[in-house]
Amino acid sequence: MRAVFYQQVKPWDDETDLEAMEKCVRSIEMDGLLWGQGKLIPVGYGIKKLQISCVIEDDKVSTDDIEDKIVGFEDHVSLSWNQIRSYLCEVSVY
Repeated sequence: MRAVFYQQVKPWDDETDLEAMEKCVRSIEMDGLLWGQGKLIPVGYGIKKLQISCVIEDDKVSTDDIEDKIVGFEDHVSLSWNQIRSYLCEVSVY
């Protein structure tokens, strides 16, 4: 089964290079992971977080694995979490 969710990625501060942060996130490649559109959302005090959509195949990719890889970019990322999960159902017509 495939799932769609938004990964939230918070930088350390307002001086963090957000383009570089997004490139780091998108550099994560896994079988069963497809990155979608990303956008910057203000969170306060001039800081913006990255909200990026992705589609995963549940049998191949864990959201915990994705989060672990994202927070591994310590120069850019202070926190990462996911939300708004929905499942894509494949329907067969006979």
